[in-house]
Amino acid sequence: MTAKTYRKLTVKQLHQDFKSAIEIVEIPIPEPGSKEILIKNKFAGVNGGFDTLLCRGEVPYVNLTPPFDLGVEAVGEVVAVGENVEDFQLGDAVVTNVRGGGYREYQLIDAKLAVKVREATPEVLALMPTGISALVALEQGGEMKSNEVVLVTAAAGGTGHIAVQLAKLAGNHVIGVCGSDTKGQLLRELGCDRTINYRTENLNQILHQEYPNGINLIFECVGKQVFDTCVDNLAVRGRLVVVGFISEYAKIPELVNQPRIYQQIFWKAASVRGFLMPHYQEHVPAARERLLNLFYSNQIKVIVDPQEFLGLESIPDAVQYLLNGQNCGKVMVRFE
Repeated sequence: MTAKTYRKLTVKQLHQDFKSAIEIVEIPIPEPGSKEILIKNKFAGVNGGFDTLLCRGEVPYVNLTPPFDLGVEAVGEVVAVGENVEDFQLGDAVVTNVRGGGYREYQLIDAKLAVKVREATPEVLALMPTGISALVALEQGGEMKSNEVVLVTAAAGGTGHIAVQLAKLAGNHVIGVCGSDTKGQLLRELGCDRTINYRTENLNQILHQEYPNGINLIFECVGKQVFDTCVDNLAVRGRLVVVGFISEYAKIPELVNQPRIYQQIFWKAASVRGFLMPHYQEHVPAARERLLNLFYSNQIKVIVDPQEFLGLESIPDAVQYLLNGQNCGKVMVRFE
């Protein structure tokens, strides 16, 4: 390894605007100590909502003070191994999900926090943690069954397109809500029984007309009016899992004046549940193994958005691209 320094993206100040909050710094490449490995990152997954909220200081369970590092999801190659490391060797492909470990060219990490994979590809990275979140949110948060009607919003996104396939594999009728005809075509190819373009079709009207008994399980990522419509269309004992609310991540939350939510869910014995992956860590190992097996056996497809983002400088554009809802599949940044 000839390089002596590397670059990483840090938050220099809390700010409402992502670009104004960050800077790129150059620091020496560290040597791994005991039980540590040094990884050269090849791809980082972009989570535009989480990144934006962190830069604004609006992630309650983290509460960071600048300067701090950004990026979580990364896949790369082991380039140096410290003493007392038994499970990794030079050249191994590894996935990591450590806060601050994604938006950087190299990362030094405790070996036990890395997961060895067959190849350092963006598709494998998209399964961890994005695919894991989809699986655990459906099964643990939403108590997914078979022979039900499952609705996924932002269904062509990084998390949504995996949720769609998992719901189909479980034997459900799946509705995919998206914002363009191109995304609708992708969702049909992935097995969606019904796709709804909420920009050109009336979501509430379609659900009322075509699903008069309501929706059993809703995987909700959008928020605002889409969330309200989903609550209105829950079935008896239906479950709505809030996986995100991307429509409000970069905006001041909309104030709503309407009857309290128990008026809608009490009479149906329905429920609305928040899902946040850090509160479900005990399910990660089993979910990871299942997803990799499904992927390697071609039972699920991983869609990586074709828009290329290269290097640390491209990350602000990647974040905005995602927040604008332009993506089909998982958005990635490539480092080489």
